Amino acid sequence: QAQLVESGGGLVQSGGSLRLSCAASGFSFWNTYMSWYRQAPGKERELVAAISSTGSDTSYADSVKGRFTISRDNVKNTLYLQMTNLKPEDTAMYYCKALVLWGQGTQVTVSS
Repeated sequence: QAQLVESGGGLVQSGGSLRLSCAASGFSFWNTYMSWYRQAPGKERELVAAISSTGSDTSYADSVKGRFTISRDNVKNTLYLQMTNLKPEDTAMYYCKALVLWGQGTQVTVSS
């Protein structure tokens, strides 16, 4: 059964850093385009970053460019999101996505 499990969220002060992980299983992770989304209370879910199957191509929302880095390890079947210089407006539930499959999310809260 295909599954995505996120981890690494937490409470951090403004300017701090966190690294999110998404462990994938049950499908060909190495051959799958992956992405991170986030959803803040009362707002729509938005695309944060995406990465090609080989990791050679990445893209980011304007709001996180220069602060977040998406990466993947196709041996460990894991997707990552390194987040630096975090701001209160980054507070949200963060989800990884593969095709139509979503993880359960991990909460990131940034205090000012």
